[in-house]
Amino acid sequence: MTYETYRQFVETRPAEIVANIAICLIHQTNYLLDQQIRRLEKDFLKEGGLRERMTRARLQARDQQRKGRGKV
Repeated sequence: MTYETYRQFVETRPAEIVANIAICLIHQTNYLLDQQIRRLEKDFLKEGGLRERMTRARLQARDQQRKGRGKV
């Protein structure tokens, strides 16, 4: 989206109204970002970081390869 999307809305309302709407959007964005950060922290504590997950995935793949060879 560009400014053109909102031009008519912004230019037809008093500056105070537009400012209040912008402040509300900033607060909503901040709230959503806070929620995302909390979720990422929770997931990190539960599942570890990227390196830990990559190591775990690689070890699981090796185990599956070893099990696959034993069946042949």
